[in-house]
Amino acid sequence: MELNGVFIEDEYAEAFPNWACRVIITAINEKWAVNAATEATGFATSAIGCPCEAGIERILTPEETPDGRPGVAIMLFAGGKKKLKEQVVERLAECVLTSPTAAVFDGMPEAEERIDVKLHFFGDKFEHKVEVGGRQCWAIPIMNGEYIGEEEFGIVKGIAGGNFFIMGESVEAALEAAEKAVDAIKTCAGSITSFPVVASGSKVGSNAYKFMVATTNEKYCPSIRDQVPDTKVPEGVTCIYEIVIDGVDEAAIKAATKAGIEAAVTVPGIKRITSGNFGGTLGPYKFPLSEIL
Repeated sequence: MELNGVFIEDEYAEAFPNWACRVIITAINEKWAVNAATEATGFATSAIGCPCEAGIERILTPEETPDGRPGVAIMLFAGGKKKLKEQVVERLAECVLTSPTAAVFDGMPEAEERIDVKLHFFGDKFEHKVEVGGRQCWAIPIMNGEYIGEEEFGIVKGIAGGNFFIMGESVEAALEAAEKAVDAIKTCAGSITSFPVVASGSKVGSNAYKFMVATTNEKYCPSIRDQVPDTKVPEGVTCIYEIVIDGVDEAAIKAATKAGIEAAVTVPGIKRITSGNFGGTLGPYKFPLSEIL
């Protein structure tokens, strides 16, 4: 099929189950909320080598936060509940508690599964309980006043690995399309792009090095197109970027994929959109582009 004159391959993205947690971070202004959120989601692009996958879901207005301040919603994904809890604890303790004027709240209060994130011991017996926006929180005295935080967070069974590839005639065109795709996905609740744009797409394992768990996906590397007999790089394509999407459920990933592709194809110089899979060996979830669009 074609969308805005761009050929859409009849392919599907392959994804796998994960556990997800949503955290609301607020601060005195949007700048410091974003700063805390950026720190808390660092080194969290891919489960291949990172302890979790995480990213900013969206910016929140004061009307959307429990304490009526500017905020940011972040999402964290990990392969198990224990691992997810460890990452939420460590990232909130090291990256948010330490950030000027920051506060944290549960972003999934309706979730049945819960994890404890006990940071109040940092108060060394000077901490106390407070109610903020109808929520029970802990106040920890710190040097700029008090850190306010909930200590129980909802988690749900999410999905990681939704994806699509943007193929462009130039780096400039492909990167602009990728940026527009990511911006569009930020408007879709319940999903993140943890990288947010992937320049080095990978495949499982290696053709040459047995000790590698993942290596470059040579079929999508334009610079070696003539060296790869089964290349998937079309004529005229010099740059490919992958957008990887994690979401709370299938609907969230489908909505994000649709919004991202529709934004990407508005950029002149985009030749083709496709998606990546490993024939069902990676995970049980399939997201066919033709159905989503």
